[in-house]
Amino acid sequence: MPVSSTSHSGAVVALVGRRIDPEPALTPRFPFDQVNRVRIEITDQLRRSRAVALVSSAACGADLVALQTAQEMRLRTRIILPFSAVRFRETSVVDRPRPEFWGDMFDRVASVARADGNLVELDMVEADNAFSAANAIIIDEARKLTDVKAHGPLSLVALVVWEGESRGADDNTYKFVKLARHSGFRIEQVLTLNAAREHAQQQ
Repeated sequence: MPVSSTSHSGAVVALVGRRIDPEPALTPRFPFDQVNRVRIEITDQLRRSRAVALVSSAACGADLVALQTAQEMRLRTRIILPFSAVRFRETSVVDRPRPEFWGDMFDRVASVARADGNLVELDMVEADNAFSAANAIIIDEARKLTDVKAHGPLSLVALVVWEGESRGADDNTYKFVKLARHSGFRIEQVLTLNAAREHAQQQ
């Protein structure tokens, strides 16, 4: 998707995306061997958007890769969790392969956000709709950050890190895309499956 040319001085980026795949994965969506490539492409998207802030949750996979990247770029990172950080870490971070890798990453990015007052722990019931509701709050929080006057006029970008298609009616990532588009965000994406790998799997 091309980046449109605008007169804004930067952007607030709201991000959602796939968690890292279980192993083995019946349907690959974000294999671990794609993490470094995805990290590079997220970096490129943030630079092209002239991002000044990133708002996302912090699940293993797209969220944590993006948060770590944004913090390394010294961007403001605002983390939205549907429930406590301790519980979220158990259910959405270290429950997939390489729990130490993802757990350490979560601890680092959450610590930075907490120190800046940018770790939001909601008090939602742990159900599927909690994550969908949290995504709606990510949209709202990103919009609020455009009111910060220090950076001048800011645009709103929704960065979606996924394989490029919905997995069905319960796909919170796809619901986020529709909500962001309806809310006036420019939609950008990073693919978690590269074309060469996907072609090889189909042979």
